[in-house]
Parts: sequence; structure tokens; C-alpha cells
Amino acid sequence: MRISIFGTGYVGLVTGACLAEVGNHVLCMDIDPDKVDALKRGEIPIFEPGLESLARRNHEAGRLRFTTQADDAVRHGEILFIAVGTPSDVDGSADLRAVLSVSRDIGRTLTESQLVVTKSTVPVGTADRVREAIRQTQAEPFRPRIASNPEFLKEGAAIKDFMAPDRIVIGVDDPHSEDQLRHLYAPFNRNREKIVSMDIASAELTKYAANAMLATKISFMNELANIAENVGADIERVRIGIGSDPRIGYHFIYPGVGYGGSCFPKDIRALARTAIDHGYPAHILQAVETVNQQQKQRLFEKIRRHFDSDLSGRTIALWGLAFKPETDDMREAPSRVLMEALWEAGAKVRAHDPRALDETRRIYGERVDLTLCSDPYEVLAGADALAVITEWKAYWSPDFEVIRDRLKQPVIFDGRNIYDPRDLAALGFQHEGIGRSSRVAAATS
Repeated sequence: MRISIFGTGYVGLVTGACLAEVGNHVLCMDIDPDKVDALKRGEIPIFEPGLESLARRNHEAGRLRFTTQADDAVRHGEILFIAVGTPSDVDGSADLRAVLSVSRDIGRTLTESQLVVTKSTVPVGTADRVREAIRQTQAEPFRPRIASNPEFLKEGAAIKDFMAPDRIVIGVDDPHSEDQLRHLYAPFNRNREKIVSMDIASAELTKYAANAMLATKISFMNELANIAENVGADIERVRIGIGSDPRIGYHFIYPGVGYGGSCFPKDIRALARTAIDHGYPAHILQAVETVNQQQKQRLFEKIRRHFDSDLSGRTIALWGLAFKPETDDMREAPSRVLMEALWEAGAKVRAHDPRALDETRRIYGERVDLTLCSDPYEVLAGADALAVITEWKAYWSPDFEVIRDRLKQPVIFDGRNIYDPRDLAALGFQHEGIGRSSRVAAATS
């Protein structure tokens, strides 16, 4: 099939490369000429495992192309995907300006035979607004066919998620549109029925509902972790105890320093805003957001308390800057909250991340209180303590003797609970985790 994708961000690039991989002819459009030129040279602006080789292979084969011309993209595609960003607006709602701008561009050239699909995460009612935006610029009047096809891609595993999806949600209001999307996704739907077809409004809400449920589990576990600290329990044992219940399960019940990234924060705010706009105050969603913002301060509070509220002149080593492993994405990352709080308190930061150093430089530039190191042990030199923010596999089994020898004090603030406090106590470390009571560690060591 001939597919056009508007937007070459995370979702657009992954979608384009994966659809091209199964034989479709994909044209990706972006308004940034420098970005398009780089993509034509095989340079991928984001890190996602497997994406660069996939995109290059299909570009060289002629199945994946890039353009800055919206009219060319509209004329090319049987199905036109809108995959542009929907960041948070000032009131928390989803900013749909890019979506509607693309829709108006599409309207100038669209024909009755083409299907327009919103791939971006958008609130309920956006399909109607897309249809109206298209009508504003139509040369000949007809009712555009619109569908919703939300993405469920995990950063760090997006290629696998697309090529072997758990489910493919499509929201349609006519049989022809459903047939087109079923035909497009047939290569990904062979071993069992994965397509879940529904009305457009329900499809738009499904994406938000999924992210809201996962974010709620994270914030709930973080709240339990904070309770565990106060009552002298160990949240890791609690996690295992409740996760063994199949009604709860082990997924997304790991306490830590809060969630970040491009999806959960903005989607929780957008869904809560949608609820308010329709006369319903979403108390749970508001609490999820509040707990998450407080949790991002948690590690800084532990560090400040350890140093008797005086961090002036201290140096803190950080392992992990990306909001999660296997990505360089630092949007709303807990590391940013911690670093900025440390700087405000007069401390310096030495940091390592396997993938996000360039992104950190882009965000913060050069500053005297930030040293970025390509080796995780290099950040320890002259540091008063080590804080682990992102659970990259490279940090799971480090050389603790080297860590102890290089730190001024043998202190580790473990924001992801990847180390056992008893093991570290035996090695002479003071360990501060999330919801891991020192009393429990002492009693069982």
C-alpha cells in the first residue's frame, strides 16, 4: 500500500519504518528541512534500538522516503497518518495546533478515496475537529473519511511493539475505513486476531485510559513506598507479596523516583483536563499527577537530609539521565528535577548515561556545575555520594569496591531499588532506597 505519514518524530519514524519493512511504500513528511535532509542521509535524530538500521535499510530499498512537501505526501498516500506532537498546553490540555495545521494542509489536496488517520495521542472529539479543519481548505466539498489508530509503543521496545503488537486499536465510523486498516495491518495480525475495532471516540479514549492506568499503578506504588519508609516496612517485599496476586501482577509496580517521558505526564494532564471540560473532576488522575511530582523530589530530600540540609560545595555523582533505559529521551525526566534542585542548593553534578549525554548538553548547555562523563566510574571522582536515577543494565552489577574507593563517602542513593541494602551494608555502604527501611535491613542482615 502507499502510506503517507505527517510527522517524523518518535511515532512517525517508527510507524514509517515498520510499515515499509513489510513491503509498503511510505512517504514521511516533516516541515523541518534540516531534519528531512538528515533522514535522507540515514541520520536518525532519536535513539531507539533497531530503528536506525530499519530506517536505513528501507530507505535504501526505496520503500521509505522523506519530503518537506505536504502536497506530495497527500497525493502519495492511500492512507494518511497524522503523527505530530500533542504537547501539554498551559492548562494541561493537549495542544492540537500541529494536528489541525496538518489537517488543513491535507484538505487542500485530499480526494474522496483517501483515509485520514490520527496516530497522535489526541483527546476525544479530535477526529471531528480534524474533519472540520480539512473541510476548511477543501477545493471540492465531500465528507472526509477519518479514523483513529492510537499507538501503543514503549520507548526502548518500540520496534518489537509495532512488529508484534499486543493489540491494534482502530476507531472507525464506516466499513470501508475499517477494511483499509485491516488490510494495512494484516501482516501484523497473522497468528491471532489482534485488531480491536470500535467507534472513534472510544479509540481516542483508549489510548489515554491505558497510559492513565499504568501511571496510576506507578504513583500508587510510590505512595506505598513512602508509607513503608514511615512504618518500617520494606516495599520490595510488599511488592513481591502483592504482585503474586494475579489480579495485580508484577508489571508497573516498581517504586522509584517517578515517571517521566513524552507520554505519561502529558496524557494524565490532558485526560484530567478533558474530564474537567466535560463537567467531571477526575480526582484519581489529579492525585496520580500530584504524587508523581512529589516523588520526583524524593531523592533530593534524602540527599539534603543526609548532608544536614547543607549541600553547598558538595558534588553528587549521577548514574542515569534518560527517563528510562534504552532511550535518550529526557522529557520530564526525574534526573532533571534532581539536578536542578541540587544546583539551586549549591551542589555540583557529575553525570553519566549510556545514551543521553548529548541530549543533556542540548538542554543545559555548558555550565560549571555540570560535568558529563562517558565512563560511569569517572563520575565518582571527587563526589560526595552516588545517586542512581535510571536503571540501565550497566549499573546493575557494578564494581562496588571501585565505587567505595572513589567516593568521598560510601553513600548510594538508589532511586530505582536495584541494589540490596543488606549486600551494600556488608560492603560498608550506607544505602538509601525508595521505601526500603534501614531498620528492616539491619534486622535481617
